[in-house]
Amino acid sequence: MQLSDRSVAVVGSGFGGLSTACYLADAGADVTVVEKNEQLGGRASVLERDGFRFDMGPSWYLMPDVFERFFGHFGRSPSEYYELEHLHPHYKIFFKDGDRVTVTADREETKATFEEYERGAGPALDAYLEEAEETYQIGMEHFVYTDRPRFRDYVDWDVVRHARGLTFLGSMQDHVADYFDHPKLRQIMQYTLVFLGGSPKNTPALYNLMSHVDFNLGVHYPRAKDGTATDGGDADGTTPGGMGVVVDAIAEMGEELGVEYRTGSEVESILGSAGNFRVETEDGFLRADLVVSDADYAHTEQELLPPQSRQYDADYWESRTYAPSAFLLYLGVEGDVDGLEHHTLVLPTEWNDHFDEIFEEPAWPEDPAYYLCVPSETDDTVAPEGHSNLFALVPIAPGLDDGPETRRRYRDFVLDDIAENTGVDLRDRIVLEESFCVSDFAERYNSIQGTALGLAHTLRQTGPLRPGHRSSEVPGLYFTGSFTTPGIGVPMCLISGQHTADALLEDYGE
Repeated sequence: MQLSDRSVAVVGSGFGGLSTACYLADAGADVTVVEKNEQLGGRASVLERDGFRFDMGPSWYLMPDVFERFFGHFGRSPSEYYELEHLHPHYKIFFKDGDRVTVTADREETKATFEEYERGAGPALDAYLEEAEETYQIGMEHFVYTDRPRFRDYVDWDVVRHARGLTFLGSMQDHVADYFDHPKLRQIMQYTLVFLGGSPKNTPALYNLMSHVDFNLGVHYPRAKDGTATDGGDADGTTPGGMGVVVDAIAEMGEELGVEYRTGSEVESILGSAGNFRVETEDGFLRADLVVSDADYAHTEQELLPPQSRQYDADYWESRTYAPSAFLLYLGVEGDVDGLEHHTLVLPTEWNDHFDEIFEEPAWPEDPAYYLCVPSETDDTVAPEGHSNLFALVPIAPGLDDGPETRRRYRDFVLDDIAENTGVDLRDRIVLEESFCVSDFAERYNSIQGTALGLAHTLRQTGPLRPGHRSSEVPGLYFTGSFTTPGIGVPMCLISGQHTADALLEDYGE
């Protein structure tokens, strides 16, 4: 099916928008991507300053099979654009009582670590991961790659037959407790919920599939192919890495397919309907037959569309459960940071209070769980010689007041906490520092309540309970990205792009 002679405007260039643009251009449409900021990638922006380069958003390359499938649709492979380095170890955990756990690709080593905490936990890990792999295989094939936007889409024999192998109901907290008693082991099995914007108490047990992603598929780091980096790489032959490389790869493939990109052009309104859209920007307007919005769904509905064109009112968006925002510190540090790994987690022994301070009684966490990304442990190009590059990410409630004094105070608190719990003192060695928080997510990405990710994956916001790809009020208007199915995360947004493109092709293809 083709969309020949149809023009499509894609608003926003996150992974969902970039993906949709590729699928539509491949189907023959004349596609233009309009991006507010100067860079493509949406939240996957890159900060470059004084020889340091930071991934500002996503920093874990997970689910490599999804990327292979995405590029494969266009007769290409990720390896034509970038290379993957399998990280060893996958990550390291600092518990705040002094315990250290390093998770590697060696299953037997990990099982031995689990046994140190709880007798029988090694075989329990095997059993848990076996179920997680089955959930992943069934879930991806029949409930992720196959879009089921309406409840009636679940009423067929194929769904009933395969759903028997899945645990839909119940929380991840209860599901993990069926396998492990030790609270630290439960934390290890649940930390990936951060990537879904949820907590153990409000995320469905279905997402045990993330443990298959973590333990079985592994954690990778993308690097540009030699000769493809915009700066040509370093003299020693190393090439830049990070999630920005993946953004560049998809954008390059999009150009090969015929996609046009316009950056630094914020969309101010979307008017009209199928065959006669007018996308107003700060520097002019764009005519299009069809429109796809990868801008935050709530922003599109509340700010870009006239009232009569909105599917949801303000009360709807106010009633949603949003994924956390984040307090981020991007730090260029003199010297090394021995003891930290590329991916490092710092966890209190009891983290329920932190999740409550995100979802139940919003407040700045007093004993936070947080993530440290140190790409300079893997990639020499992200920091000047003799320096380290890292960022600290503390999940916090969306909508918190993050004024200058609050941020200064919390910055000092986080740096003190890092020194106390990892033994790595950064405080007197910082040569470059930037922060990013709730108000920045709202300003830079038009993010409702400053959420860093979108709608959380609660049971009431999963599958057909998420906002749809099609507008029910405006013919020819579609949505993609993390607010839609299948949900949050870079791989999910790539898949969302295919679902959105399929909806356009179903409605307007020939």
